[in-house]
Amino acid sequence: MEQKRKRVKRAGHGRRVVAYIVLAVMSFLCLVWFYILFINATRSNGELGRGFSPIPSTHLLENWNNLIQGTLPVFNGLFNSFFIAITSSVLTVYFSSMTAYAIHVYDFKLKKFMFTFILSVMMIPTQVTALGFVQLVDRMGLEDNFIPLIIPAIASPAVFYYMKQYMTSALPMSLVEASRIDGASEFRTFNRIVLPIMKPAMAVQMIFAFVGSWNNYFTPALILHNDKMKTLPILIAQLRAADWLKFDMGQVYMMIAFSIFPVIVVYIILSRYIVGGVALGAVKG
Repeated sequence: MEQKRKRVKRAGHGRRVVAYIVLAVMSFLCLVWFYILFINATRSNGELGRGFSPIPSTHLLENWNNLIQGTLPVFNGLFNSFFIAITSSVLTVYFSSMTAYAIHVYDFKLKKFMFTFILSVMMIPTQVTALGFVQLVDRMGLEDNFIPLIIPAIASPAVFYYMKQYMTSALPMSLVEASRIDGASEFRTFNRIVLPIMKPAMAVQMIFAFVGSWNNYFTPALILHNDKMKTLPILIAQLRAADWLKFDMGQVYMMIAFSIFPVIVVYIILSRYIVGGVALGAVKG
């Protein structure tokens, strides 16, 4: 019996070691690209042309000065990307949570149909509707405007589905019924009782929605034409497409590093909710 207990203990220890090795390798593969990016941001265009080097160079400030003193409105792009990403992610998470609350709490005739219809929207690629979307924006006179990039983002089937599954596992109906008995309105119940319970899931989806909006190039490139209204991904593409006489790969890497920094900050702020949100929001077997 004692030997069996020791074998089980050794087997558990072996699995733990393997798990740590796999996590270490995965962490390295995820982080090494950030290291390469920030190393390349410190190198000049000539040094980058000679190949990769793991050692930082001395051209970080030079690349930064060349970037901000160039023709592209970098800080305008930062503000535009930040405003669009923050606004769209907050509205997406809030209204998707509200939609999921309605589907989860209320019983009505077309409930199953609405749930299926919302999920079916996820099957439609953005590129399929791009032409009609651009024509609609043009007719409404909303080109070079942030509204077409924020309002459509409110309807997110993926966020809705995640919130619905999270409510199924974490929101007891007894709380909602108790709030109704106490005379609270539905909006008060949702804002004061449901949202605090949904905070981990909302933080997780806030990160995903923020990163998705921040990195979005396709739709803003169709809508925004004025340089002062463009987002960072569009400016990065313009920087990479510069004339070969003006092309500077050091500036490109500096621009990419500059655009990634806000995403890292948002992730650090909200990351403590990820594990709890993913665990509680998982589908029950």
